[in-house]
Amino acid sequence: MDAGRAPGGVGVPGYPPAVLPALDDAAVGQWCRAAVAALSAARGRIDDLNVFPVPDGDTGTNLLATAEAALAALEEAGPGRIEPAWAVAARGAVLGARGNSGTILAQLLRGLADQLAHQPPADGPALAAALQKAADAAYAAVADPEEGTFLTVARAGGEAAVIAVTGEQTSLAEVVRAAADGARAALEATPGQLAALRDAGVVDAGGAGLCLVLDALVTTVTGVEPARPPLVRGSGRAHDHGDVPHQPPAGPGSEVQYLLADSDETAVARLQDRLAALGDSLVVVGVDTAAGREWNVHVHVADVGAAIEAGIEAGRPYRISVTPLAPVRPSAPVPDARAVVAIVPGGGLAELFAAEGAAVVPCGPDGVTEDDVLAAVLGSAAAGVVVLPNDPSLTALASHAAERAREEGRDVAVVPTRSPVQGLAALAVADPARRFGDDVITMAEAAAATRWAEVTVAEHEALTSAGLCRPGDVLGSAEGDVVLIGAEPAAVACELLDRMLSAGGELVTLVGGPDADLGDAVCAHLAGRHPTVEVTRYDGAPEGVRLQVGVE
Repeated sequence: MDAGRAPGGVGVPGYPPAVLPALDDAAVGQWCRAAVAALSAARGRIDDLNVFPVPDGDTGTNLLATAEAALAALEEAGPGRIEPAWAVAARGAVLGARGNSGTILAQLLRGLADQLAHQPPADGPALAAALQKAADAAYAAVADPEEGTFLTVARAGGEAAVIAVTGEQTSLAEVVRAAADGARAALEATPGQLAALRDAGVVDAGGAGLCLVLDALVTTVTGVEPARPPLVRGSGRAHDHGDVPHQPPAGPGSEVQYLLADSDETAVARLQDRLAALGDSLVVVGVDTAAGREWNVHVHVADVGAAIEAGIEAGRPYRISVTPLAPVRPSAPVPDARAVVAIVPGGGLAELFAAEGAAVVPCGPDGVTEDDVLAAVLGSAAAGVVVLPNDPSLTALASHAAERAREEGRDVAVVPTRSPVQGLAALAVADPARRFGDDVITMAEAAAATRWAEVTVAEHEALTSAGLCRPGDVLGSAEGDVVLIGAEPAAVACELLDRMLSAGGELVTLVGGPDADLGDAVCAHLAGRHPTVEVTRYDGAPEGVRLQVGVE
């Protein structure tokens, strides 16, 4: 170990800083830690700079979350990992990327990994070439790249590094300083390239974050933090976020982001074309995982349901998030026009509701917010909107969003559906030719007439209404209450249906999970035991649910 230098570029008190000749795995980890620290300290200032592509004030937050995801992947893999640190960090960043700038940062890290993973520790020339190629890859990942943005700053950093090598400044320290200085100069020029930045008196927020990441690299390599002017300067003027002369208008209604699995390059290319036609700020970044290649998809759209449906057609979207773009700008309502907004888990149910004409608000692992629902209501062109929460825990949230939408002049009603099968029943009888109030009553009556049940598998030991269940037990629940505990999903599902149909019923709706054999067994049982009952079967049960049942 060099005197005064710990592995990964950490200085030792009392000794002059040593300079790293190359970036090894330890140094990559230290760079990630330094980048997280820098972005964490500057998050609020970067958020305040955020006026493009929409002034939603979250660029610093998104960049930090993405860098934290890269670092978390490295820490989870541990020092005994087999994969190179570049590959681990890039995969963590892509799978954890948030927002437009975060997704582009993830692409830059993936571009570096493509060049530097499984290679000797990166010296100056190797890093310079990788920075330039990573910037090119970032441009390619963005559907409609703009100059004066994160991309411009990234390209300038890569080009400055290559120029330094060409001029025989080939040491790693010289290359990283050149890259950071070139990026900073490009950042200061961004207000002259984008009117939104010039009018607001700010530099590009994403580019500012990238400059911090590159400065963290300089600190990692040289042990000395670069001296820089404050980030709150653009076009030579200080920026006061509370007195911005002009803010660009918000883009389409919502930011939609999801991870896409079970797809391929051809399907993803079709997805990109479709999403480009639906909205803007489209970024798609792919990365290899243990389960195969996956993509992080980011887009700003007015039609949330269509963006999710496009993902379903391309593969299996998951970890879906929908965030209203600020400020929320409601579409002018069209008199007599109707819309239905449905809160549903992602995947097949989202596709099913969208196919029935509903505007879908996905409820992913992180849940759903009142603002998500409000954005979907205001983003429609309908004067009359029905909201289907499809979960008893979401009824109050939907009602609060409806109250806020009414303040914007919308006629909004919440039909308190407690399950997606009740939501499907309500959606099936919706008729825009009726008076709005009459239509709401009809939908509510259809939902109330649908008894609902689920078949799940216990994850923990618990005391239920049907007795003690243990992990692995099959549970049959009716109206949210466990009524059966068994060992076989088909046996539990069939007995559950027998009990429900003993009280009458003409129509059974089944929403199955990945186990097609379970659906086949239940359909066969119904055909033999209840031959007069009409059965409608769908795929797309939420994760963790083996079968959803509705009886009307």
